[in-house]
Amino acid sequence: MSTFHVPQTLAEAVGLLAELDDTMVYGGGTAIQILLKQGILFTDHFVDIGRIPGLGDIVDEGEVIKVGPLVSLRQMETDPRVRSQLPLASQTYAKVANPRVRNTASAGGNLAHGDYRLDPPTALVVLDAMVELTSTSGTREVSVREFFVDFQVTDLRADEMITAIRIPKQGKDSRGTFVKYSSLAANDWPCASVAVLAVPGELTELRLGLGALAPTTRYLALDIDQDMSEQEVVDAALEIADTAIDPIEDVRGSVGYKAHLGRIAVEEGVRSVMKELAHA
Repeated sequence: MSTFHVPQTLAEAVGLLAELDDTMVYGGGTAIQILLKQGILFTDHFVDIGRIPGLGDIVDEGEVIKVGPLVSLRQMETDPRVRSQLPLASQTYAKVANPRVRNTASAGGNLAHGDYRLDPPTALVVLDAMVELTSTSGTREVSVREFFVDFQVTDLRADEMITAIRIPKQGKDSRGTFVKYSSLAANDWPCASVAVLAVPGELTELRLGLGALAPTTRYLALDIDQDMSEQEVVDAALEIADTAIDPIEDVRGSVGYKAHLGRIAVEEGVRSVMKELAHA
């Protein structure tokens, strides 16, 4: 039988993580509840952070939007600051599962879960987001691009918890989109998902975040110039995507099927963004 601990402060929470063996932070709890019911999650201690002040806040820090770990996915979808300053993030969070799940699941728990099929990390990697990790030893920040280490493995240490996600505001001249394909049901895990962000400059940087197409979320980027046609940009994006697409076969499709959908998603996303840039 697992023991539930309900700390009232952040210091108390990280103290429990440092003192106890086999602990797990409990936030929104959507993934944890599913895994418990499936009988594949066992832990001695849950640290419920729901009563710690400030962890459910969204804060405009100037150039960055700070997202507390208990902010719901639904808040990320609907919050006016996120929608105006981080439209790609808002669009991506809106595609997760269904409203019931989005109203319960938390932004921090979504990352800590570490599943390669998660939608939000595809947008977070192209938006240069950072994850704040806190323990009794202090706080460190890790790029979301480096946070996912291996299949179902993150850089989160046993005595740490996610205390914030910091997302630089999306440039007004940038254009982004999120494309997702599922095979079993619209609300199911994706077979392929792609976030695309174009950041104009002397050379436009085209960033790609790939989900469900490899053992971890993948980040890719290439520079494009104004002389390139839309088809040339698509071809360049597909060429670099092919170096990262390495799907895992499961009930949602074979390796070949998922790779095919991944290429379609990349092309659809890139064409959408290029058309928006052309009409900006």
